[in-house]
Amino acid sequence: MAMSDPLGDMLTRIRNAQMRRKPKVSTPASKLRARVLEVLQKEGFIRGYSTVEFDGGKSEIEIELKYFDGEPVIRTIERVSKPGRRVYSSVRNIPHVNNGLGVSILSTPRGVLADHEARDQNVGGEVLCRVF
Repeated sequence: MAMSDPLGDMLTRIRNAQMRRKPKVSTPASKLRARVLEVLQKEGFIRGYSTVEFDGGKSEIEIELKYFDGEPVIRTIERVSKPGRRVYSSVRNIPHVNNGLGVSILSTPRGVLADHEARDQNVGGEVLCRVF
């Protein structure tokens, strides 16, 4: 069966792996997932990620999760814009997450950006997810 929300699936895999204190988790590869993981790594929520190629043209992304004093660095990670209800935001209305401690990830005409980068570049877009 086809997956209707690949990004939501990746976020759920991260959430589930952190509840089980796993060091790594894998997810099918896509450009959007890689861009979101790039923002998460830049913001310090994950250690890193790498793409693993398999025979038959399939590839997966292996995500290294980050912990501090045995607790996951990511406290909450949730999907905002879903396939059934897309959520768009202008640059003036980009949501702040926990008074600036968290980050909203947006898909903009200039690529996938964190909320503060989108404000600096004066662009709005689709609010993909919220991380704290």
